[in-house]
Order: sequence, then structure tokens, then C-alpha cells
Amino acid sequence: MRLRGCGPRAAPASSAGASDARLLAPPGRNPFVHELRLSALQKAQVALMTLTLFPVRLLVAAAMMLLAWPLALVASLGSAEKEPEQPLALWRKVVDFLLKAIMRTMWFAGGFHRVAVKGRQALPTEAAILTLAPHSSYFDAIPVTMTMSSIVMKAESRDIPIWGTLIRYIRPVFVSRSDQDSRRKTVEEIKRRAQSNGKWPQIMIFPEGTCTNRTCLITFKPGAFIPGAPVQPVVLRYPNKLVSCVFLGLEILWLTLCQFHNHVEIEFLPVYSPSEEEKRNPALYASNVRRVMAEALGVSVTDYTFEDCQLALAEGQLRLPADTCLLEFARLVRGLGLKPEKLEKDLDRYSERARMKGGEKIGIAEFAASLEVPVSDLLEDMFSLFDESGSGEVDLRECVVALSVVCRPARTLDTIQLAFKMYGAQEDGSVGEGDLSCILKTALGVAELTVTDLFRAIDQEQKGKITFADFHRFAEMYPDFAEEYLYPDQTHFESCAETPPAPIPNGFCADFSPENSDAGEKPVRKKLD
Repeated sequence: MRLRGCGPRAAPASSAGASDARLLAPPGRNPFVHELRLSALQKAQVALMTLTLFPVRLLVAAAMMLLAWPLALVASLGSAEKEPEQPLALWRKVVDFLLKAIMRTMWFAGGFHRVAVKGRQALPTEAAILTLAPHSSYFDAIPVTMTMSSIVMKAESRDIPIWGTLIRYIRPVFVSRSDQDSRRKTVEEIKRRAQSNGKWPQIMIFPEGTCTNRTCLITFKPGAFIPGAPVQPVVLRYPNKLVSCVFLGLEILWLTLCQFHNHVEIEFLPVYSPSEEEKRNPALYASNVRRVMAEALGVSVTDYTFEDCQLALAEGQLRLPADTCLLEFARLVRGLGLKPEKLEKDLDRYSERARMKGGEKIGIAEFAASLEVPVSDLLEDMFSLFDESGSGEVDLRECVVALSVVCRPARTLDTIQLAFKMYGAQEDGSVGEGDLSCILKTALGVAELTVTDLFRAIDQEQKGKITFADFHRFAEMYPDFAEEYLYPDQTHFESCAETPPAPIPNGFCADFSPENSDAGEKPVRKKLD
């Protein structure tokens, strides 16, 4: 697969700000991977700080949490559904002040000696919802603790000892995974608070729905924009020499606390009041707010979503590289209205059709018929991913392999087995080195890949061909074969891109957008040769 370049596709004439060119991130860029390379000097510094400053900071942070806990416990007693009293009682104002001071001390002890604030935070009567981006790590909680705004949280968070009590103090909106009606209830609760004329605390929402590496803004979930109320965009910057405040995980917490000084900037942008059209179309409202925030940050926007994060960080023996084309392919699949659940059920039918074609190339009309979709600009974009030579013809087998990866990203061997059925010889299902190269290039979404060493390692009998049984046996013996044989020249480094067992939105950006949201599915790209 090869990206042949892309540029902005004309925005719909009806959209607000359609005359502004939208700066789109290169589709091959992976916003869900952060590579952090430490020099020898930096490694020595981290080792020294680990033995000296890190344990002290950790103890101080724990002490501040314990100090804040009884205050939050007393202040959060009573019904969480009850509307806050106005004006606040004097003792509650004192508790609020003390908790903010304690939290600021905790961040100071963690190395965030200076938190620069630009702009003016709007009053709750001016904007009941604050939208924050980009979302990249635990430390995005700093503006939450500075303002004591409410947030949207997973319901499970309130059961965490100490932390759950602190969370309940800010009167969050909880989303429950076990309640199928929870997302609708969450949107209704946000609407209720937004229309309370400032009686409830402002709600801070991370509309990206997941963490990125801050190189661009991915598609905003429409949940925060469904109420149609004015929002205040808030942008976060971490202008540090060592970019360690990216992604979640104990490793990132450790690296950040091992820096002597960490800097963060919080900028409150002007309140964004939606037009009537934006009130009717939350996806358009979200897109236009994202554009404003991207311009303030000086970064591009991309139509990748949280679902693409699941693809990029899925566990499996073939981890997608940073320059993979499969994120772009997944975006196009969504844009065409193809549902992964249905595609997975139809994979065998697609693969049989591709196997019957063998290596015969097909044009775009037959390509569209195979996927049962009409020819469109989006389909042409997808077609061009596989048309590396620009001949106007593609191998359908490559598309089926890519579909298999998108539908079941963690099931590497299932995809390889499906590919062997399509590429394998009729008599024994074996493939040669060239076919194996084509299979793995497509499964990884890259244009070039050397598989000679891997093929020879599997083909121990030097028959010049291998079967899926050979590949499966080798993969079980050497589960990390990709790192050794496919990326032998990659430098091993400290990476902040951790792979959760099942990627989910973290607690500060729990997804409450409706399941049938069309956000981010409108075509915005056009291929350029």
C-alpha cells in the first residue's frame, strides 16, 4: 500500500467557515504513537533523578492527596443530583480554596513550577462547557484541579479509594458502561446543567475521546456539542525540552517526575457561540470548534478517530508502524459506510471472490462492485492506496487483507491465514517469498518491506515455499519475529506509546457520544499525484 499524497477536499458549502482552507494532517501520520529517544546524558539524568528526586516527589504527591481527601469527603456529602446552593456557603468557599491550593502544591512538587494561563476563563453563565485539546496524558488534569470544574468520567472511577472521593467533590457527570441508556442520560444531564444559568459548575470535556501525541487534532466526538450551548475552547501546550507528557502509563509518570522542571500553558480562547445550523448539526459544530483550536495551536487536523486508536495500538504480533497507510484505509472504510461488524462476517465471501481472481488486476468499477458500494471520491481514494503504479488496476486480495486487519486488528494470525488461502497454491496452499512480502506489506500498510530473512528462517528445508502451518509454527516459537526480522534496523528507544489490553477512553474523556454519530465521516480529502 502506498499513499500518493492528499490535499484538502472542498468543504460543504453549507458549513460555517467553508471558505477557510482546512489544513489536514498527512494521512500516513500516526497520531497515536509517540517516539521518545533519550540521549546518553538524558538517561544518566533520569537514573540520577530516579534515585533522588523521584521518590520525594511521589511521597509529596501522595501526602497532598491524603490531605485533600477529608476535605473533599466532607464537602461531597449529600445528594450529587441536588443543584448546588447559590451563593456558596462560606465554609464551602474555604474548602474550595484549600483544595485548589493543595492540588497546586501537588503539581508544584511534581515539577510543574509554573503554569502559564492565557486568556480569560468565561463565567458559567457565558459558557457552561469547556472543551479541552489536545488530550495527551494524566497531566491534562491540571486545568481541572485549578478550576475545580466538573468532568465527564467513567462511573467506575468513583469507586477508586481516595481518588473517587476527590472526583465526587467536583460533581462530575458519570458514564456507565453497564447501562445501555447511559450515553443518552449523560447528554441529557449536560443539557440540564448547561441550561441552569450558571448554577452548576462548568463542565470540562476532552472531545477527542482519547490520547494523541499532540501533532494534530483528531475528530471531535459530538457529545459535548449536542446541547447546542456556547462552549469555550481551551488549548493545552507543554513546551518542554523533553516531550514526556504524552500518553498514559506508569512509565510516562516516572519520566515526567524525573524532569527537574515541567512547563504547561493553558489558553482560554474566546467563547464560541453556535449558529442555528451548528445547533442542528453537532458534528459540524464540533468540526468548526476543532478548526478554531487547531489554528490557535498551529497544528493540523485529521479525520482519525478513537476507533483508529484501537487499530493503531491493538495487541498482535504485527504492530502497525508509525507511517502505516491502514489508518487512512480505516477512515475511508468508515466514510463509505462499511461497518466492521458486517465486514468481518463477509470476509470469507470477499476472500473467495479474490481467490478466484488470483493475481488478475481489476479496475475501479469492478472494485466497487466487489465491495458493493457505488463509485465515489472516497472509493477512488481507497482504490489509489492499492494502485501503487498508477495503472488504474489493483489486486483485490490486497484489499481483503487490509479489511481483515481493520476488522480484527489484534488477530494477526487469522489475517495471515486468510491471506494464505487467497495467495496460496491450489495443491498445498504454499506461497513464495514474493507473495509473503505482498501479504505482510498490506497487513502493515507499508510500501516497502524486506522479508528475505524471515522467509529463509521459516523455510528451513529451503523448498522455496512455505505454508500457513509453517508460518504459524514459526510465529509460536518466535512471537517477536516482527521486531527481529521485519524491523532489524530500528533503533530501540524509550517509547511513550503503551499498548493497553483493550484500548478504551481514559477517565478524563469517557465517550458519551451517541453510537450512530456521523462525526468525522464526511469526505475531506482528495488524492493528488
